[in-house]
Amino acid sequence: MKTASRPFRPATRSGFAAFGIVVFAIGVLGIVLVGTSRSTAQPEDAAARENKKSTYAALAQVPEKARERKNPFEGDAQAVAAGGKLFEQHCAECHGRKAGGARKGPSLLREEVQQATPGTLFWILTNGVVRRGMPVWSKLPEPERWQIATFLQSLNSQSVKSQSATPGRH
Repeated sequence: MKTASRPFRPATRSGFAAFGIVVFAIGVLGIVLVGTSRSTAQPEDAAARENKKSTYAALAQVPEKARERKNPFEGDAQAVAAGGKLFEQHCAECHGRKAGGARKGPSLLREEVQQATPGTLFWILTNGVVRRGMPVWSKLPEPERWQIATFLQSLNSQSVKSQSATPGRH
């Protein structure tokens, strides 16, 4: 089956004019879109700030009974070390090796996390925050979850010690 092909025709003035109109229209549309995105940038910035706030909102939603739970490993240096190893194995991929946050997970050094009770941290580890991408770790044995919570709480005292050990740094 043969398809009919049109013979080659060199571009005419009207062809160049039509091309020019298309290029001009695309340029105008681009300017309009850039102007529109600049005028809507303010609400996007506000949305980004709100998103950061909501990242840690799950901490406030932990049930009171869970918040009040005491950490059986509180003050135990061996539990801090064990929790650090567990953090490296299970949490660092998302929260970064030093818990400062990474592409997938938020910083655990933020005030919201560091001021959370041990029971709150344990509850979040156990139940996750699935809608925000934090998996449920309930299959991890309870003592290991407490060790991770102990490690996370030790980060607060370590950051305070490192700030006070270096004069002139805030």
